[in-house]
Amino acid sequence: MASSFPDAAPAHRAGTLRKLKQFATRIGAALMIGLIRAVFAFLRALGPERASDLGGWLLRSVSPLIPVNRVAYANVRAAYPGIADAEARRLVRGGWENLGRTVAEYAHLKTLFDYDYHNPDPNGRIEVVGIEHFIALKDDDKPGLIFSAHLGNWELPAICAATYDLDTTAVFRAPNDPAIAAVVHEIRSGAMGGLAAAKQGAAFAMQGVLENGGHLGMLIDQHFTRGVVVPFLGRPALTNPILGKFVRRFECPVHGVRVIRLPNRRFRIELTPPLDLPRDASGEIDVTGAMAMMTAVVEGWVREHPEQWLWMHRRWRPNLISAEALARFRDQPQQKPVFKAT
Repeated sequence: MASSFPDAAPAHRAGTLRKLKQFATRIGAALMIGLIRAVFAFLRALGPERASDLGGWLLRSVSPLIPVNRVAYANVRAAYPGIADAEARRLVRGGWENLGRTVAEYAHLKTLFDYDYHNPDPNGRIEVVGIEHFIALKDDDKPGLIFSAHLGNWELPAICAATYDLDTTAVFRAPNDPAIAAVVHEIRSGAMGGLAAAKQGAAFAMQGVLENGGHLGMLIDQHFTRGVVVPFLGRPALTNPILGKFVRRFECPVHGVRVIRLPNRRFRIELTPPLDLPRDASGEIDVTGAMAMMTAVVEGWVREHPEQWLWMHRRWRPNLISAEALARFRDQPQQKPVFKAT
């Protein structure tokens, strides 16, 4: 007699396969995290100098085989029209070397920063210019904004802020690979102050930091699809307007900070005085003008040390800029950096 009940075997097999796939995914993620931790353990064993040298050499050497290397060359040639091939190659490979060094230096973030404000060592690994601005930000009982860019080892300013008890939350974009993101977050958490992932809903957490009198640090040299259009290295670029919106609301000081790689595996951290940002006809901060001025500061940094910037990032995406936004961009006055007297 035929059963009137449906055959449950296919559904059972599908459920079993789904569970097996989930188990395999978890095992794969755990193995990848273990592998990455092993790599960082090896880099820690090398010490900061040799680890940095190895990371820089490795990425510089393999960069011609990496597909986005073409993006780096296109960006360099657009920023420096008529540049000689040898110079373009120097800048692109320098950018890859800087990235490789920075990745390897993650293994040493807890110990890399050796600057002592009260007793600076001229032979130390780190020197800081503008430390008085860090101190002023800590003591002024106001919220504050700090922008930066992917130059040198861009993680160091957040460590400097944590070292000197500046209540700062670093806004970061997590790596796309979940295993790498997990390990990097572990390392950052152990060396820095507050961290806020740049994801949907992050603006509310960032606003809360400022409402409580804290400080936000953010890299502003990456593409942002819903951004405002500002000039960067001679081309219109979509830029996240969030810092401009926050300074408009909170009327707080805005500083720039950059890291420069120096010879002999040393670094210089430079914090600018507060910017005197442009205002609109009503006297409030002009959001687009503010982002244009911050981006102009970043452009000056990049042009000073172009071999230390992240040229392989797809910073310019003109096909995503509407005709209306492009027309507004062309009507904007050029913003040159203006700093307040301190």
